[in-house]
Amino acid sequence: MPLWDGRFNGPMDDAVRRYTTSLPVDRRLAQHDLLGSLAHAKMLGHCGIIAADEAAQIVDGLAGMLVDLETGALSLEADDEDIHSLVERVLTERVGPVGGKLHTARSRNDQVATDFRLWTKAAIRDAQSALRNLQAALLHHAEQHLDSPMPGYTHLQPAQPVLLTHHLLAYFWMLQRDWERLDDAHRRTDVLPLGAAALAGTTFPIDRAFVARELGFARISENSMDAVADRDFAVEFVFALTLLMTHLSRLCEELVLWSSREFGFVDFADRFATGSSIMPQKKNPDVAELGRGKVGRVLSELVALVTLLKGLPLTYNRDLQDDKAGVFAAFDVSTDTLAVLTGALESLTFNTARMRQTAVAGFALATDLADALTRHGMPFREAHAVVGRIVRLCLEQNRELESLSADELQQFHPALVQGVIPELTVEASLAARACEGGTAPAAVRRQLEAARAAMLNQLSVTT
Repeated sequence: MPLWDGRFNGPMDDAVRRYTTSLPVDRRLAQHDLLGSLAHAKMLGHCGIIAADEAAQIVDGLAGMLVDLETGALSLEADDEDIHSLVERVLTERVGPVGGKLHTARSRNDQVATDFRLWTKAAIRDAQSALRNLQAALLHHAEQHLDSPMPGYTHLQPAQPVLLTHHLLAYFWMLQRDWERLDDAHRRTDVLPLGAAALAGTTFPIDRAFVARELGFARISENSMDAVADRDFAVEFVFALTLLMTHLSRLCEELVLWSSREFGFVDFADRFATGSSIMPQKKNPDVAELGRGKVGRVLSELVALVTLLKGLPLTYNRDLQDDKAGVFAAFDVSTDTLAVLTGALESLTFNTARMRQTAVAGFALATDLADALTRHGMPFREAHAVVGRIVRLCLEQNRELESLSADELQQFHPALVQGVIPELTVEASLAARACEGGTAPAAVRRQLEAARAAMLNQLSVTT
């Protein structure tokens, strides 16, 4: 039986013990449990709740365990109920009965909430760092391709020419919002629960601000019941990861398409591709396909966590033991995907000649012609219809829009005279879209500057 069980007159049933133990999962919190216990022990001594020499013995014992954990000398393979029980048991074995005083003025309820918040704070920063690496890979390619046009798509049909840089930066800004969401989640995670005890606070004269400073928490929880009962910080973290993975899935889908023979826009380095067991010619974009698929795993963890919480009365319920496994899994899948996809992106070779060749496919310059008519006074809807008839003729005659002469165009409307007809080239189309946020080279250069500034600001936030 655990050290504290005086209420029961016999050992727990083996099946119940196996069913209720959480050590295989929460031993991942070992470092954070030790750090939280160190801060708590120091506070107990600081406040005179236990004798100074007793606090010193406990602190020395915990510090030694922390060193042993880092070197691998502290085994986490044990039969303890959870990581908290393991830490207290080993501590007591090392320092004697005084180790039992560590749990004064705290409960496992506020203890685990503190451990989990400490882990989540660190995990958020790790996820942000991995995300930043992917943004840097996108930004590197974006900086190299300011003169590389490609087809932009709607409904997966060629729509209008854009710069490859502009397309890549679209993903940069999606990921930037993901980075900022993670940062917002960090701010709401950065709240100390320790001191809430089981649910109502403690009768001992503790100093919660002391513990917060020791552990690097920005704030102290306002309500002891809320502190031990909720896991909204974990939900928010997994939601941010789910949305991040959704954006990565979209990027992966485009990389799968772009690497196909039909598109031929990119080529993965061999070390980031796989072959076929039967077709010797195959080079498959498996990294992108797996990245596209793994969003389902992270989404499922979000759904599971919200479902876990939805019916719980205040305050702590044992259901919350199952809160951590899904968060750990979501974090692992997301950061693994970020790391592998970053390497794959860095390895990409872009076939810019192929992209330029297809930039005007599907009459992608038709809107430029309609805009030119509109600038000369024609209602846009009328201009849209005129150019639509021109496109239909081209389809019937298997011609490109830019191959039509001025005389041929004027047959569709008298307004189509020399001086009205725009230059129907990729470069002219791109340059014309110089509005803020547009794909014109000048606008995209400004966007690149903003992207660089955003990454510099990330460093100022996390360092």
